[in-house]
Amino acid sequence: MSHNFAEFIPANIAVLTVSDTRTEETDTSGQFLVDALKEAGHILRMKSIVIDDVYKIRAIVANWVADEKTQVILVTGGTGFTLRDSTPEALTPLFDKRIEGFGELFRAISYQEIGSSTIQSRAIAGFSNRTVIFAMPGSTGACKTAWNGIIKEQIDARHSPCNFMQNVGF
Repeated sequence: MSHNFAEFIPANIAVLTVSDTRTEETDTSGQFLVDALKEAGHILRMKSIVIDDVYKIRAIVANWVADEKTQVILVTGGTGFTLRDSTPEALTPLFDKRIEGFGELFRAISYQEIGSSTIQSRAIAGFSNRTVIFAMPGSTGACKTAWNGIIKEQIDARHSPCNFMQNVGF
């Protein structure tokens, strides 16, 4: 079923920063996402910072997914290739469906900004229990790229011809 709404409908969004070093005071990426989602008219449901550990990341996201009021989860950090980067490994088992195009489009947009270094990003997205999850790199610039270039439109129920809010239910 494809439908778009004439009026803005705020989404309930959780933000997770994956980092071994960030604190609430130094989490510029997570704070950007919080500010951006609020500015767009959405509702911040929860925010947390977790160390880069597969099971700790997965536990937090699984709990948020189990909360039927959470419609969108934004994860920043842990998508690179260092030994500690484990966000894709943590999230992938939770996905009922992957959104292959998110990572592809993120890297295409990012290429225009940072060139071939974008190949270092393992940005991913998917659905879990009717919750859409976007995982992007930990830099504030990457969060701006993902939000402004993809996520902001895709979680706006008015966006045509389609958007992800059609799949999360209201």
